[in-house]
Amino acid sequence: MQVTIKGTKVDLTQEIKDYVQEKMDKLEKFLGSIPVENCDVELEKIAGVQNSGNIFRAEVNLELPRELLRVEKTTNDLNKAIDKVEDHLAEMIKKYKEKMIDKKRGK
Repeated sequence: MQVTIKGTKVDLTQEIKDYVQEKMDKLEKFLGSIPVENCDVELEKIAGVQNSGNIFRAEVNLELPRELLRVEKTTNDLNKAIDKVEDHLAEMIKKYKEKMIDKKRGK
């Protein structure tokens, strides 16, 4: 899957890019034969209030035929935010597939 990664106030090291690509590639098993038209990932470091430390936001926009799946999660660890986005997006893909199957069956 071709993934476009954008970082705001975050150094996009090769390690982070590889981690994001690995997580998005895992989603392909849920997609099956559904083509991905576009996949955008945005990572951002939000300036937290005093004593709260760093807060990271991960957002994924996954464009599928007739649907745009968008997930956004914020945590105090960048990798956890990416993991949460992947988990939530996997659930959304499953629901999308069920919805498409139901439409084919005429429900």
